[in-house]
Amino acid sequence: MESSLSSRSAVDFSSHVWKYHVFLSFRGEDTRKTFVDHLYTALVQHGIYTYKDDDTLPQGESIGPSLKTAIEESQISVIVFSKNYADSSWCLDELSHIMKCKDTRGQIVMPIFYDVDPSEVRKQKHKYGEAFVKHELENNTKVESWRKALVDASNISGWETEHIANGHESKCIKTIVDTISHRLHPITSSVDNNLIGVEARMQHLISKLQIGFGGKSMIGIWGVGGGGKTTLASSVYDEISSKFDGCCFIKNVREESFNKEGLERLQEKILCGVLKQKQMEVGRLEEGRRMIKDRLHHRKVLIVLDDVDNLEHLEQLVGSHDWFGEGSRIIITTRDEHVLTAHKVDVIYNISLLNNDEAMKLFCKHASRGYKRIEDYEQLSKDVVSYAGGLPLALRVLGRFLCDKEMNEWRSALARLKEIPDANILEVLKISFDRLTPLEKELFLDIACFLRGSCRYTYEERMMILDACGYYPVIGIKVLVQKSLITISEVGEFDMHDLVQEMAHYIVRREHPKNPEKHSRVWKVEDVLKICSMDAMMNLDKIEAIGVSCFWSVESQRVLQIAANMKKLRWIDLNQKYVSKKLLVVTPLSLVIMPESFPPRDLCCLTLKNINANQLWDGYKFLPHLRMIKLDSLDKLMETPDFEGLPNLETFMVYGSSLLKQIHPSFGHLQKLVCVDIRNCGNLKMVPPITQSTKLETIVLSWCTLIFNLSNIQQINLENIVPRNMNHIGLWFFSGCLRKLVLSNCSLTDGDINSAAGWELPNLLELDLEGNGFVRLDFSLLLLPQLKRLNVSWCKQLVELSELPSSIAVVIAGWCSSLKSFGNISNCKWLWQVSVWGYTKLGALCGDILLNSMLQGNARDYFISINLSGDDIWRRASVLWVVWMKTYNMLLPHDWCNRFSGILMFVKPEVTFEGFPDITIKMGVQDVCQSELDDQEYNETLETHYDQIFVGYVSFSSLRHTGCLNSTYNTFSFSLDNEYLYGGELRFRAVLVPKDDPMQTPIVPTDSSEVWDGEFDYRKTFTIQHDSNSSVKILWKCRL
Repeated sequence: MESSLSSRSAVDFSSHVWKYHVFLSFRGEDTRKTFVDHLYTALVQHGIYTYKDDDTLPQGESIGPSLKTAIEESQISVIVFSKNYADSSWCLDELSHIMKCKDTRGQIVMPIFYDVDPSEVRKQKHKYGEAFVKHELENNTKVESWRKALVDASNISGWETEHIANGHESKCIKTIVDTISHRLHPITSSVDNNLIGVEARMQHLISKLQIGFGGKSMIGIWGVGGGGKTTLASSVYDEISSKFDGCCFIKNVREESFNKEGLERLQEKILCGVLKQKQMEVGRLEEGRRMIKDRLHHRKVLIVLDDVDNLEHLEQLVGSHDWFGEGSRIIITTRDEHVLTAHKVDVIYNISLLNNDEAMKLFCKHASRGYKRIEDYEQLSKDVVSYAGGLPLALRVLGRFLCDKEMNEWRSALARLKEIPDANILEVLKISFDRLTPLEKELFLDIACFLRGSCRYTYEERMMILDACGYYPVIGIKVLVQKSLITISEVGEFDMHDLVQEMAHYIVRREHPKNPEKHSRVWKVEDVLKICSMDAMMNLDKIEAIGVSCFWSVESQRVLQIAANMKKLRWIDLNQKYVSKKLLVVTPLSLVIMPESFPPRDLCCLTLKNINANQLWDGYKFLPHLRMIKLDSLDKLMETPDFEGLPNLETFMVYGSSLLKQIHPSFGHLQKLVCVDIRNCGNLKMVPPITQSTKLETIVLSWCTLIFNLSNIQQINLENIVPRNMNHIGLWFFSGCLRKLVLSNCSLTDGDINSAAGWELPNLLELDLEGNGFVRLDFSLLLLPQLKRLNVSWCKQLVELSELPSSIAVVIAGWCSSLKSFGNISNCKWLWQVSVWGYTKLGALCGDILLNSMLQGNARDYFISINLSGDDIWRRASVLWVVWMKTYNMLLPHDWCNRFSGILMFVKPEVTFEGFPDITIKMGVQDVCQSELDDQEYNETLETHYDQIFVGYVSFSSLRHTGCLNSTYNTFSFSLDNEYLYGGELRFRAVLVPKDDPMQTPIVPTDSSEVWDGEFDYRKTFTIQHDSNSSVKILWKCRL
């Protein structure tokens, strides 16, 4: 109850807009013309708006109700206890109402004992005792409430005027006024009207701070430069600072730390700010750390560190939670998420940029045209807002710049911005870039110039390209995401703010904006064509990467000729755009002949698409740095190059080359080959045995049916070239490192599996057999001890999957229309995800069998995701279906943490989904639990003609493993991302799974690393996010 009241008072105080800073309560005949008059004058001189009855009340207004209202509208009440204060019933009524406001409204009360001892007030002795004898004789019914108010007020730490400055009244008043000034909270809203969009974000962040719930927490505000982090932190600070014993706002930590002894000076600022000292000296960092911990250990403090970019800053300034007292809050703003995660902050608040309406309001606020209507500039304003992309900094800078410009000047300014970004915006954004290592800078520039957005590469291919360029992208991409320079979408696309990309382009072009031949990267068609128009023998030693799409073969030919002169070229990405067949009849595409000097020696990555060439180059070429070749839709390609001069080639990908019949024999001699990916090469008969590489991790053979023709294999004598310990599955290779094998749409049958001696793959994790002609797949015949993911989708003749490996975690079997059984899966203890969509012949109990088996396995301690067509699961009368409109809330029973192992969720669309649902599950503390549901409930069993049912399970152990389990949580809240819903309604139900459920075996500790969920974060089916001290979010993506 006390916690609830404390929380409510904190919220009331924080959100209330006060009319007065201070209310003065005093006995007029004792102090009105002496001490109170001097105190009031000093308060007013310090800009402290003070209520004093004889000066503030309008003439003729009733003093009673007005006085109560004035007390309620004051942030601080100062009570001047003098000898005759208790004589006045009026003063005692004031006091009672003040103490009531302290309890109910969070009002600050400061007592002053003027020529009276606090014990006289507390125990009602001497003059105070005499006054109460008189009040009691008058049979006053308020006596007891007055006595209590006096006791409570006198127990509050205040001032005894005789003991301050040896009784010097002026010095005493100065001390009191200084203290009041430090405790003040703004009486107007802390959110400036110019700060559009801040109010909602501020309230959201304050809710995560959990003011009034005790504890100690550190909160990080993270986001792109110029995104409003400092503004938000400042607004929150102004709003809540009065609730703390001490507070300070340290600006520009990054800049200040560069100065000599910068961190020591920042430690001094924290100590002086929190302890309200004018000066404190710190000699060494270690001394400062000890002083902060020692002096602030028992104080409830609020500290804001703005613009932190180094973990050491946090270690030296706010080392750990135990440096500060109960109820303390530390707020950190940064562009680098790593700083926050490494310091183990409690909550990371990713600040959102302004939406379109907010952005327009902010821009118009600063671009006000005065006598000219802003409506006349409506379209131009929309163009500016679109350009700014919701970045508050850009909107303010551009608004202030354009406010006095004419319409034609606006157009000119916008055109110029696209070539030369505004310096004020650029310098703020560039701070994050400047903090990168040289390798990270190159990685970022490549992504910004070539790989942003919906390009023609998968996430895996982009990572291969960047790896081929020597950028170590796995760790590099993580750094760029943490520094708010890029994001990764749910489908694995790289993205970034438009202005961040513009900054990258400017960095590449700034020194020679009109000379693309002097740029390190070239990506604009007009720049490429300009270079192509230059002397063919011109030395182009600045260009490192070129990516362009051409319409005609002659353009592609010219690009390749020019590229041959780019001595430092490491990556060429050339794409010849699709040309309609009607146009080709008039102007047929000519054959592209690769120049003799192409490719240049330093090339690392070669990616070509739709190029009308029948070969890459003729004969031997020594290319020691070439690590990746991708040839996409080269439908005239008839032969691959000699690979003998490519000693470091790791990735070879060829798609859609229908005329290609064989790979050059030297391919098998490559020693560092990691990935072989061949698709839609219908005439390819053989891939040479890969006899030298022991690093092969990925083999993809798709729509390459002739490769598996035994007559083709038998045409060559392999006895002398293939070692006996090699495997053969379409091609010969060493199996030791193979982790992913794709043999899709290759017309494979049971015989190709059952008779193959090559299926001893000890480290294989992923097996994709999609679109083949299997009837029964018996995995007991295959040695796949580490297999985690199996895909047999579109195997329409497949009847049974039997003896699945015990290591299996994920099974995908969509559109297997003949499938009747998964066999006995009781031994598959790591199975946690099954996806079966489209019509099948699986029995009505299949879903229950799957779910029951999973709950008996290791998945019960982690997650389960099932997608089935048509069948109901978990048929229990007590579990009702509800129609789910937007949110569904479920109260948790008492002691749920000890009684239940997890929660099961069931989602059933009444119509087909467009895509798959994303569901957010929030677990937290709520006073009121409301759901947006239809009034109807359903208890029927689902009929088999319904399209899909999605089942998810989240174990409480999984939350415990990540430190997110909190036994005080009392609700589950489920919400759906409605963009996936094509039409109609959803039915939903949720049920807690008891720990003593008969289906469950005793819990045995398991290794969470075995719960395989793919390699990349964007693919995760379940993601746990620590939302705040009182809630946790779980994202469930029902993916295939």
